[in-house]
Amino acid sequence: MSVPPESVVPPPSSDPLPPSGSPPQDERLWATLAHLSALAGLLVTGAWFGWGCFIGPLIIWLVKKDSMPFVDDQAKEALNFNITVAIIGVILLVLSIITFGIGLLLAIPAGIVIGVAWLVLTIIAAIKANEGTRYRYPFALRLIK
Repeated sequence: MSVPPESVVPPPSSDPLPPSGSPPQDERLWATLAHLSALAGLLVTGAWFGWGCFIGPLIIWLVKKDSMPFVDDQAKEALNFNITVAIIGVILLVLSIITFGIGLLLAIPAGIVIGVAWLVLTIIAAIKANEGTRYRYPFALRLIK
């Protein structure tokens, strides 16, 4: 006996994305918040003690990584980028200290350029995540895999 094709139920898909190929709205929101939480962390901890820039993406990644694949990807991306920027900041600080302040001639302009790039790239990443597009920062060490 054969079963009519319209009565056969397809197996559930293992793909977490809806048929349109775009992540659900709640995942896009959380991914956007993962990027923007870096800005909030900087505002809360201050520009000189801006270690908060990677605390927000870290918390979102730890909480949502198992249940939302798009958020897992974007929060890791935000976390890696902010850790990279923090490492660069530490290098510039150390350069300034070991040269007894002469390194500030390089560190201050580099810090301004890096700060503006950080702000612009973070906003672009948040916009792309809100659109459902996986964003990759152009210069980020992939420390968290």
